[in-house]
Amino acid sequence: MLAYQPVRALAGINIGIKSGLVAVRRTYEIIDQINMVKEESNFPDLKINKGNIEFIDINFSYPNNVQALKGVNGKIFGGEKVGFVGMSGSGKSTLLNLIPRFFHLSNGKIIIDNHNINEVKLSSLRKKISLVSQDIILFDDTVLKNLTYGYEKASKEDILQACKNSASQEFIEKLPEKYETIIGENGVKLSGGQKQRISIARAILKNAPIILLDEATSSLDSESEKVIHNAIETLTKNKTTIIIAHRLATIKNCNKIFLFDKGKIIDSGTHNELINRSKIYSSLYEKQILN
Repeated sequence: MLAYQPVRALAGINIGIKSGLVAVRRTYEIIDQINMVKEESNFPDLKINKGNIEFIDINFSYPNNVQALKGVNGKIFGGEKVGFVGMSGSGKSTLLNLIPRFFHLSNGKIIIDNHNINEVKLSSLRKKISLVSQDIILFDDTVLKNLTYGYEKASKEDILQACKNSASQEFIEKLPEKYETIIGENGVKLSGGQKQRISIARAILKNAPIILLDEATSSLDSESEKVIHNAIETLTKNKTTIIIAHRLATIKNCNKIFLFDKGKIIDSGTHNELINRSKIYSSLYEKQILN
């Protein structure tokens, strides 16, 4: 009888070892990957004065040899609000993800205020960028820690204001521990819309000169979207902003809209200009109106 419990425990060891080996194998697969985004120790910090962004002869293929961008050229002036429009798979998100160097660009250049982004410190580049994407990354920590991830020195007043502007304050106040509530792995305890509002509040707090919005309101209801739209207008004022949105009504007031098709920028202009001269853009717009 005394031997029963130790023997039973030994039977469970095999399960623990197998689980551990699987975890270790997955961990080493990540560790062993070659980091393609490299930088030299003597690279200078990126300093932004105007926030101009220029794309020069950009060609980009993913590791599976699928070419996502083909000879992309374009310029965004500091303080402009620009929209990226096109069918799924046309290269919009790929170009957006190249700006903070999530992938290494070896063919072509992205210039920010006369600085090639491949020749500045990566940390300084990303400090100048706020990104809100449709794939929200949250940590198994408190709401407060997730809010201040990009700007840990934020004051209580700044945090409250950012949450108010992002329509987050109301649902946070209803959580069991409010701002000290643990939200679970990748925010599992929050809804999709709540997670997105946390992400937008984080971007507001960071207050970076370049704003990247990739379907930033895709998980919001119409009521919250109106509030977020007003917050985004305040957030992006006098800042270089790039917006990807399938709903063209979201970007019709942009200073300029780049139209993507099959990895190329095939046209650019204001909403009214593209409606009048681009069959692809006018077709996209008409379909959305009818729906």
